[in-house]
Parts: sequence; structure tokens; C-alpha cells
Amino acid sequence: MGKRQKLIDHSKEYIKKMESTLAEALRPVIPPRDFIQHIRNRIHLPEPRLIVRRLSNWEFVLIIAGGVMSAAVIIAAVARAIFHFFRRRENGLTS
Repeated sequence: MGKRQKLIDHSKEYIKKMESTLAEALRPVIPPRDFIQHIRNRIHLPEPRLIVRRLSNWEFVLIIAGGVMSAAVIIAAVARAIFHFFRRRENGLTS
């Protein structure tokens, strides 16, 4: 048996152990009925006609679209900065 096959077998054993550990630790939990009722009372979805009225309001739609675009630009800028930082660090250009 070659080194590669030993590595594969070892990895499979490790994954099986990890899966059994996670299965034991992450058992399904059934919340109490009163907790579920409390959460259902707190969550309020607007009626469909109110949703249509909001979407027909162009100002609201533009504000939402602008917020989503702004968040996307901020996420892209942060990701680019992090990438640039680690790339400089990898090349030994930190000063």
C-alpha cells in the first residue's frame, strides 16, 4: 500500500470520527411549545396588499436598491483590501 492510499484511509477514518462526534454533539432539539408560540406572535409579516403598496412606492425601491449596492461596494472594497494586505505580506513587502 502506497503513501497516498494510507493518507486516504487515514483521512476517511478521521472524517468518520468527526462525523460521529458531530452527530452526537448536534442532536436535534425540540423547543417548548410556549416558546414557539411566543416567537410566532413576535414575528409579524405584513399583509400582501401592504407589500405591494411598498413596492409600488419608487422612493422606497430606490432606497433599498441603493442600500444593497452600497453594501456590495463596501464588501468588495474590504475584500480587496484584505487580499492586497495578505498578498503584500506573502511577498515580504510589509514595511
